[in-house]
Amino acid sequence: MADWIVLAVLAAILGGAGFFVYRAKKSGKPCIGCPDGCACHCQKSRGQHRCHCDKA
Repeated sequence: MADWIVLAVLAAILGGAGFFVYRAKKSGKPCIGCPDGCACHCQKSRGQHRCHCDKA
């Protein structure tokens, strides 16, 4: 029984995270999870958005 509860909690967390990303992309935010709160200037390269504030 405890295994099912753990699986349900993990599924809820993953589902919530997926829904957050879906909703953010649907609203047009280019930088999801940007440390500057999407205030940075993003560039588009090779079909992907990349923030200038990314270290990588």
